[in-house]
Amino acid sequence: MKIVEESLKGDQGEIKLIPESVEDLWHLKYIIEPGDVVFSLTKRASESSDKLRSDKQMVTVRLGIRVEKVEFHKFANRLRISGVIVAGIDESGHHTLNIIPGKELSIIKERWKDEQIERIKAAVESSNRPDIAILTIEEGDAVLGVLRQWGVEEVAGISKSYGKDRGDSRKEFFGDVYAMLKNVDFNYLIVAGPGFAKEDFYRFLKDKDPGMAEKAILSDASAIGMRGFVEVVRRGVVERIAGELRIARDAEYLEKLLEEISKDGKAVYGIEEVRKAYEYGALEILLVADEFLREEREKWDIDSFLRDVENMNGKVVIMSSEFEPGKQLMALGGIAGLLRFKI
Repeated sequence: MKIVEESLKGDQGEIKLIPESVEDLWHLKYIIEPGDVVFSLTKRASESSDKLRSDKQMVTVRLGIRVEKVEFHKFANRLRISGVIVAGIDESGHHTLNIIPGKELSIIKERWKDEQIERIKAAVESSNRPDIAILTIEEGDAVLGVLRQWGVEEVAGISKSYGKDRGDSRKEFFGDVYAMLKNVDFNYLIVAGPGFAKEDFYRFLKDKDPGMAEKAILSDASAIGMRGFVEVVRRGVVERIAGELRIARDAEYLEKLLEEISKDGKAVYGIEEVRKAYEYGALEILLVADEFLREEREKWDIDSFLRDVENMNGKVVIMSSEFEPGKQLMALGGIAGLLRFKI
C-alpha cells in the first residue's frame, strides 16, 4: 500500500491511497465502510452519447460516491465499492467503483478509527516484506501455499502414487513438484512436512536448480496442506524470514485460547461471556475477528467497547478471518478473551 496524501484534522478527513497488491485490496475491504465517501477514476457514458445506442462513448471521469456496499473479489483481483454518486460528471444515481492494484482512490471519513489507521500502516510496512512460498510435502503428495497479509493461500497441489519401482516414480514426483514451483514467484521458499521427503526434495532441488535451493529453508510439520501451513507459521519460521507478521501472532493467540478453553481455564468466547468478563475487569487480551467486527459495527458501537477494554489496560487483537486461526475464532462467535483471572 502506498499513501499518496493524508489530510486529517483529528480523526476526520481524507487519505489518498494506491493499493499495490491483492492483499491491499483485502485491507481496504475492512477500512472502507458504509457512509464513507470514496473518489476514484471510472468510466461513464458521455452525456452526448445516444442512450439507446449500444456503442455509447465512454469517458474517464473522477467520481465520488457515498458508500453503501463493499465487496472483495479475491480471485478477480478487485474491490467493488457501490453507492450513491455525490460528485463527478453527474451528481445523481448509483455507481460501482472497481478498484484494482495500482488504481488510486481517496477515502473520506467523518471519523477514522484507530484500527483502520493501524491497518493502513501495517499494509504500507508489509509492502516492503519479501514474498514467501510454503511447500508442504510428503511421499507422493505436495501442497504449495503463498503467504498473503491475511494468511496462507493454497495455490497448487500434486498427488502421485508410487509403484514398486519407487525410485523412478519418486524422482518423477520431485520433478513435478519442481515444475509447480517454477510457476510461482517468490523470494523465499519454506519446505516442510513429515518424514524424510522434505530433506530428499531439498537435495533434489540443489542438484536441479541451485539458485532456487538458495532461497529454500527446511522446517518440520506433522501434516501437509493448511494444517502444515499453520504449523510452519506457529514455529516462527516465517517471522525469522519476514519479521513479525500478524498471522504468526494470530496462530499463537488462538492456540493459547483453545488450550485455556479445553481445561476450563482463563478464557471466554462469544459476545455475552466477553461482556461479562469486561464487567469483572478480567479481560487481558481481547481477540476479535475482522469479519465479526465489520458485521457488529452495523448493529452497535463496538469500537467504543474496544476502546473501553484498552482503557482498562486490556490488549485488543484484530484477527484475519481469511486465515485458519481467524476462521476458528469466527466459529467461536467471532470474539473471545484471554483473562487475567478465572471468573
